[in-house]
Amino acid sequence: MRPLPFSMLMLAGAATLGAETIWVEGEDAGSSKVARHPWYHDQVKKGELSGGEFISHFSKEFPGMARYEFKVDAAGRFALWIRANPVQSVIRYELDGGEGVTVDMNHRQKGSANIAADDKPDLRFVAWAHAGECELAPGKHTITFRFESPNENHGSLDCFVFAPPSFEPSGLLKPGEIEARRDELARENQGWVPWTPGRDAFGESAIDLRHLNERFAGEKGGIGRKGADFIHRKTGEVVRFWGVNGPPAELHGEELARCARMLAKRGVNLVRLHGAVFDGKTGKLDPTKIAHIQEVVAAMKKEGIYSHLSVYFPLWMNPEAGPGWREGYDGKKHPFALLYFEPEFQKLYRGWLKALLETPGEKGATLAGEPAVMGLELVNEDSFFFWTFNEENVPAPQLAKLEERFAKWAAARHGSVEGALAAWGGLKHPRDGRGRLGFRPLYQVFTDKTPRDQDTAAFLLETQRGFYHETTGWLRSIGYQGLVTASNWHTASSEVFGPLEKYSYTPGDFIDRHGYFGCHHQGDNAAWSIRDGHTYGDRSALRFDPEKPGDAPDYSHPAADPCYNGMPSMISETTWNRPNRHRGEAPLFYAAYGALQGSDAIVHFALDSGDWAVKPGYFMQPWTLMSPTQAGQFPAAALIFRQGLVREGEVLADFTLNLDDAVALKGSPLVQRANLDELRKADVGGEDRPRSIAGGVDPLVHFAGRSSLTIGESESGGRTGDLAGLIDRKGRQVTSSNGDLKLDYGKGLLQLRAPAAQGALGDLKSGGTIVLPDLEITSPMEIGEVVVVALDGKPIATSRRMLLQVMSEEKASGFETEPAGQGVKRITSIGTDPWLVREFRGEVRLKRADADRLKVTPLDANGMPAEKAGSAGRIELRPGAVYYLIEGS
Repeated sequence: MRPLPFSMLMLAGAATLGAETIWVEGEDAGSSKVARHPWYHDQVKKGELSGGEFISHFSKEFPGMARYEFKVDAAGRFALWIRANPVQSVIRYELDGGEGVTVDMNHRQKGSANIAADDKPDLRFVAWAHAGECELAPGKHTITFRFESPNENHGSLDCFVFAPPSFEPSGLLKPGEIEARRDELARENQGWVPWTPGRDAFGESAIDLRHLNERFAGEKGGIGRKGADFIHRKTGEVVRFWGVNGPPAELHGEELARCARMLAKRGVNLVRLHGAVFDGKTGKLDPTKIAHIQEVVAAMKKEGIYSHLSVYFPLWMNPEAGPGWREGYDGKKHPFALLYFEPEFQKLYRGWLKALLETPGEKGATLAGEPAVMGLELVNEDSFFFWTFNEENVPAPQLAKLEERFAKWAAARHGSVEGALAAWGGLKHPRDGRGRLGFRPLYQVFTDKTPRDQDTAAFLLETQRGFYHETTGWLRSIGYQGLVTASNWHTASSEVFGPLEKYSYTPGDFIDRHGYFGCHHQGDNAAWSIRDGHTYGDRSALRFDPEKPGDAPDYSHPAADPCYNGMPSMISETTWNRPNRHRGEAPLFYAAYGALQGSDAIVHFALDSGDWAVKPGYFMQPWTLMSPTQAGQFPAAALIFRQGLVREGEVLADFTLNLDDAVALKGSPLVQRANLDELRKADVGGEDRPRSIAGGVDPLVHFAGRSSLTIGESESGGRTGDLAGLIDRKGRQVTSSNGDLKLDYGKGLLQLRAPAAQGALGDLKSGGTIVLPDLEITSPMEIGEVVVVALDGKPIATSRRMLLQVMSEEKASGFETEPAGQGVKRITSIGTDPWLVREFRGEVRLKRADADRLKVTPLDANGMPAEKAGSAGRIELRPGAVYYLIEGS
């Protein structure tokens, strides 16, 4: 943390609030030289300002200045927090006439708020930022703030506070008011408990899983692949990844290190660094982005966390008009599919990757040979076989290049273009001629499946797979040592195009995918934000609720994970989107069914804050991971998944698809459906529904065991195991092949019955007394998760150290809705910090003979002892205790 320079000058004081806390209003400067903005200073929400006012400056003529005097009653160490304008602002301060310090307004930023009276997203924002720590002697002190922004020296200061280092700001509340506000929240929200863990000191804790990681990422030689598993290269040990998309881009230095420590504590061993390294209009490389990636890789490495790099996504680019690869673009369109065939663009792209991998870091090393780099993703969410490949998205000059290639390809296959047209039964396209052959719309291709359509599919597959093959080979030639994955996208037809898409990925080392569990979230910019007036529906995966209320049950789910061509798998973007009440199902659902299916990496989306913030930025996002139901449940979930506490199931669906049959658009009976987020649903040009592929596999097979599809030279065929004793459609139940999991989708209740992981999630009330092999759960919670996992790797029946983890549902303080139709709610208030969780209720009984002799210690949200210990014969759940350490003598 940056120190505050100061000298012990004894100057007049104007604000004294006690020995430990000194709170000063920005408008109470003893002296100042500022020029108010001619109109916006008074066009703000005064009720969102401390004291109802602030000081601001806007003038190109001179920097602003505000000087304050304050008194310290008793010597001590203080943290300085300021609530000021964070938008393009430069704020500097001098304490007691000392050296000036520039405030990083992103440092531990909290509570960013738009105070514009008209809600316009301009300069009228305020946010808390941590400005450092210092020792202050008793007596009088001064602090001077200066506003020196490039844009008219603009800046504003609402208030600042010197407080104990443990202080964390919460809106307008002064330190002494925060505890009272918690009590007030509890009274206002009967049955709910504020989630306010405080800053983690990282003391010894039962939920600290840092020991699961290596001393540093790459200690065992980096990550390789053996068959369908990821392994440590030196030892051959199999490794699974429990990961997140993140960390937040604004984190640097100490706060980045703290974030890495927090993630390791909660069981994370992989981060996906997903962001552009180029200018979105021109493609020009941004070296600062490379430097930040290097900083993140190094920080995560120290905590045993690997990095997976993702630096190209067509949605990050809106190329301006220009020659070559930019011809036909207008600054609005995205370059969908362009990378697969345009040589100049491919050269530019390789330049980005070369800079990413070969630029020396601070110590001279490069990422190409860095063993802490687990993988590199070539393309994010793009494909010839998705709806975005069409003449509206690909500009005419670029489409002409590809269709000319198609004509040459067809002529080589059929002897001439005329021979190709003859082989296609004379089926023509309006763009045929002048050395090109046009592409029919994807819907016609996967529906009609004519000879022309089959050749179209063959050409597109060859081109797309060829790009992945050539790029992977090039990466190896420049010395890149990590793994490669081609892409992660869906197609316009899961049955017909899905196998072609997956086969195109096989030049890489593993198969990736994306999938979200949405909640019919609708409204302006609902693809990436949650706002007042938006609508949504609560939805449980444990009942196979459809996304749109009133539709038929939906048995597809992003957790479904067939093994393709014997390769490892990853889902690099997934979550249960907010504000679904059932969001708490996600961590344990993914952990349990991921372990059952032999999944190799689950990467949650997205870590948009290092703190427990309801709304880390200006807009509330649908994916926030730092919430009670998500990161709060990571410890037990990570243990289950990474250590295989739920065991792998039998292979219950094993299929092969001959490549010629795949290109002939015959499809596969083993289908992985698209589960898109709201952002990409906008690109869908039709519906991805089953199309009666012969011998279609029951989608519930993924909740009973493993599945496999191999695409290649073997004859098409396959088998399904005996599912009669596992899938009970009439009783609406699915039992895993090893008995570790039992899903009652009629009740919406999942039981974990593995030797070292037992519990239940969903509608606990409907289960009455839930009897598991080694424990019983009784709870009136209709939405809840209760699980016991062994911390010593032994069965619960004999374990001497266990973790009991409990969760219910979450909401933001002040979150309000109103009915908006059948199963639909309209948000009337998105709410604010802190998170609230519904009180935990019920009891857990261990059935062991020595249960009464097992010590049970309730822990707080940071995993530290919070209450006196009891015994495991009967554990009554505390309203706000998430974790309990159970241990024998």
